[in-house]
Amino acid sequence: MGAPGRLVLWLQLCALTRAAYKVWVPNTDFETAANWSQNRTPCAGDAVQFPAGKVVTVLVRESHAVSDVLLPLDGELVLASGAGFSAVVDGAHPECNTGGPALFRNPDRFSWLDPHLWRTRDQAPGFFSVDAERVPCSDDDVLFPANASFRVALGPGDGPARVHSLSALGQTFTRDTDLADFLGSREGRLRFHGPGTLSLGSEPCTDRSGCVCSNAEALPWICAALLQPAGGRCPPAACRSALRPLGQCCDLCGAIVSLAHGPTFDLERYRARVLDLFLSLPQNRGLQVAVSKVRRPAAGADTEIQVVVAEARPAAGAAERLARALVADAEAHGEALGVLSAALRPSGEPVGGDAAGQEGPGSHAGLAGGVGAAVLLVLLGTLLLLCRSGRLRWTRREGAESPPTEVPLGFRNPMFGEAASVELPPGLAPEGDGARRSYFVNPLFSAVAEAEA
Repeated sequence: MGAPGRLVLWLQLCALTRAAYKVWVPNTDFETAANWSQNRTPCAGDAVQFPAGKVVTVLVRESHAVSDVLLPLDGELVLASGAGFSAVVDGAHPECNTGGPALFRNPDRFSWLDPHLWRTRDQAPGFFSVDAERVPCSDDDVLFPANASFRVALGPGDGPARVHSLSALGQTFTRDTDLADFLGSREGRLRFHGPGTLSLGSEPCTDRSGCVCSNAEALPWICAALLQPAGGRCPPAACRSALRPLGQCCDLCGAIVSLAHGPTFDLERYRARVLDLFLSLPQNRGLQVAVSKVRRPAAGADTEIQVVVAEARPAAGAAERLARALVADAEAHGEALGVLSAALRPSGEPVGGDAAGQEGPGSHAGLAGGVGAAVLLVLLGTLLLLCRSGRLRWTRREGAESPPTEVPLGFRNPMFGEAASVELPPGLAPEGDGARRSYFVNPLFSAVAEAEA
């Protein structure tokens, strides 16, 4: 590995050892196309309408010419330097073809418990988090963008959403009293709403083997928010005996490695090892790995390390191969890593399109055999149809006929039966009893023959 590669790997390993920061993704900015019903910002001369019964906070960065604006009963429009609105009376720009006013979408649609709306800052490539850990855990630091407007729905859930710290509007809150004062202010009410509550933890995670995420009780609401766009149902897995790791909402294909750990196990060090020795290999490109500490009381221990290896195409089988390599590594270096034992649970064989889409000699042979069988069936069907319609006949020839030595005295006419036929002369009659034939003698042909004789 060259110097640039070593530098990139060193930066990735440093990212693994820093504290987990969860960053809020969506915003309620005026210029964000996704915030409008037509998925575009209003055109010049458009009529702009905000939901009358909602509280909105909207950051406006540019100048806009509109025909009219319907404002909500409560909320705020924050104008950046140089931003503003001007009125026009010529109507909407002809290239827009709006067909109605530009409607600002419901600002209350963003939920704290929706995994889609969060991202982990500086997460190393090849790693992912199970659904419960995509939402901020109790030892995470939460960041809201300082240069964007936002509105977050808290709850539902039995307990409060608890994090280590929260940064918003240029302030960082680490104590519950300070956060409570902010949430009770007008700025806080404009940005945080709903039946849930938010609180702060006193200490970050100091256990080097990792800390269990605190979202297990909120997992039903997390999954409901995650699957709401899909009608509340998980997509079908592309493999048999699909796996559902702890903290995951839906089944997936791949493998799960469970590590029983001792007091010397270091979670961040193990993640760095997986990245350096396994995920960097060419054959493991495209695989995703999640490493976290989970509670497994049924296994006879308070916690264990869950390693989830997921792949998009289960037909490739790369996830199981990587998982077996991780188990072999744990068995060979368990004492140095602080791993007591390792267990593997892979998913089953692929189903549906994934299995059919796997290319190989067998698949091509099967395709050729199928095409050949189809062609044979078509030929047989065509022959049968011709036979039934009388267009194709078979005649049985019991013996070979020798060519005639003289001009024949007649021709065979099947319309005349045995009574109207005569026997051929002995010199022309074919040999054998089974070669008997009946012929009709043409008088005209016979008369001409006698005259010539």
